Order: sequence, then structure tokens, then C-alpha cells
Amino acid sequence: MLNTGDFIAQAYALGPGEWTMTPVARGALGQIWKLSGNGTAWAVKELLFEKDEPEVGAESALRDAAETLGISAPRLLPDRTGAHVVRLPGGSYVKLYDWVDGTAADPSDPEILSWCGRTLALLHKAGQGASDTPSGWYERCNPASDWAQLLGKVERAGLPWAGELGRFVATTAVELARYVSPSSSGEVVTSHLDVRPQNVLAGADGPVLLDWDNAGPVSAERELARAVYVWSGGNRFDAEAARRLVRAYRDAGGRAVVKGPDAFSMLFATDLNYVYVQAACAVDPAVTAEQRAFGSGEALTKLRGLPDLSAVRRLTEALEAEW
Repeated sequence: MLNTGDFIAQAYALGPGEWTMTPVARGALGQIWKLSGNGTAWAVKELLFEKDEPEVGAESALRDAAETLGISAPRLLPDRTGAHVVRLPGGSYVKLYDWVDGTAADPSDPEILSWCGRTLALLHKAGQGASDTPSGWYERCNPASDWAQLLGKVERAGLPWAGELGRFVATTAVELARYVSPSSSGEVVTSHLDVRPQNVLAGADGPVLLDWDNAGPVSAERELARAVYVWSGGNRFDAEAARRLVRAYRDAGGRAVVKGPDAFSMLFATDLNYVYVQAACAVDPAVTAEQRAFGSGEALTKLRGLPDLSAVRRLTEALEAEW
């Protein structure tokens, strides 16, 4: 029986030889592996929670369009039949990408901040005219009744962070949810949706943008606001870093403007939803013990790193002169 590396090598016609799979990183949706053999290396993304074959049309199209604009990104490679997704014998789906050597992007580096602003502007210009509706993940969050039910499950499971979740449900979840709403159709573009330091590698030829899985429709203003918050330091933001990113965005032709807490709807929605799904995973008897442990750790980490409304307001004030 073929091992996983050999199976993928055959599916993608990578050639004969001994192929090895080395775990590299684990994300919320999948595991990244380094596939090595024949003196080459490839990145394999194993999608751990997909029950049906994922749609990759938006990812592939946006990545290819971005390349023509000078945005460096690993290729999403087709298998021998032309498909961009392969199902492993064990049931999970995988995608194959170019392997990229590089170091983690440093958000304190002025050049990286400028690159981020320019890249967002180019993506927003390339993605103008989107007609689809953004996913609810970016524009909606769970009602109080859902949170109450989930809290009850966490408490009954005896998880040590149940108290923190309870305080969050009673306070922060309510405060942030007030600013989560559907975006207007006129401001929607097709974009990456997850431009953050963890998805950027500083390579020999400059920054490389990874993880295009979420590509799709989004409010340009809200994607910009989330990026500014994340790249400038979150609640302890560096005002000059935020301004540098925005200036680069504007200089490259970006037209979105961040003028108040409403612009951070995407940031609030994704963080609220992330806590919810990871906490739910932590008490889900249908998943593996490893997945429950991962969900528990992720929920706790996010609970301790949520946006603070007062910091968001100060950030918008720091950007006022840029508009």
C-alpha cells in the first residue's frame, strides 16, 4: 500500500522515488506538510474538516490575477487529470502548492508594512465589480442564545476556561456584535480575506503571500481595517505603522477609507466566530481528542486576544489625517 507521500506524488505526476511528508504547521482548517523527494519540495495542505470537495475557483483565479500585478504567491498545482484538489485514501482532501523558502514576515519592518498596503490596493483594484455576497463568516455572528447553549456545554465538560468564556459571553461578545452587519453591495470586491503576518513569508525575492483558500467577496473598507489593526499591533497598535500601511494603500490607488468602529465589522465577526467554532470543537464528541484539544487551546488564546473597542476607536482617530 502506498504511503501518503507516494500517493500524492503519483496523483500529481511528480516522478518516482522516495517521498516523505514532514509536518510544518497546523492551522484552524488544515495541516501543512512539506513533501520532499527527487531533490524537490512541495507544500501540501490537508483540509481536515472538509466533508465535500472544496471549491477552488475563486482562489485560483484571484491568485493568477494577482501574479500579473506583481504579487508573489505559490502556485496551486493541478493533478494529472487537471483537478486542483485530491482526496486521500483516508478521506481528507489535499491541495499541492510550490514550496516557498523564507522567514516569517516582520510587521515592524517599514518595508513590509508598505508592501502590505500596496498589495491590498492592488487586490482591491483587481477585484472591483464583485457581485457575490460575502460569506456570513465575515458579516454575521451567533446570537446570544447560541452562546448561552455553548457556554453550558463548556461548563458541563469542566473545561478550565469556562469562566473566561462566561465573562466574554456577558460582555465582549455583546459589545462587538453591535458592530457586525452586512456590507453594502457597492463596496464589495474580490480579495484574499486573510492578509496577516502569518500568511506572508519574506523570501529571497521579496514577500510572498500564502493561504489564498478564503479568497472571495468582501468589503474593501473592512478588509483594510482588519489588516491595519492586525499589522500595526492590535490593541497595542503603533500609530505610525498603521499610517504607513494606509499611506502605501492610498498611494497605490486603494480607495477604501476607515473612519469608525463600523469599519471593523469583519475583524469583530471573524474573531467572534473563531471563538465560537473552536469552543464548539472543544466539546464536540464527534471529532478526535486531538481536534478537541486544538479547539480548546485556540478558543482560549483568542479569548485572551480579542479586539478592544477603545483601542479600535483610538486607531481610527490616529488615521483621521490620512483621509
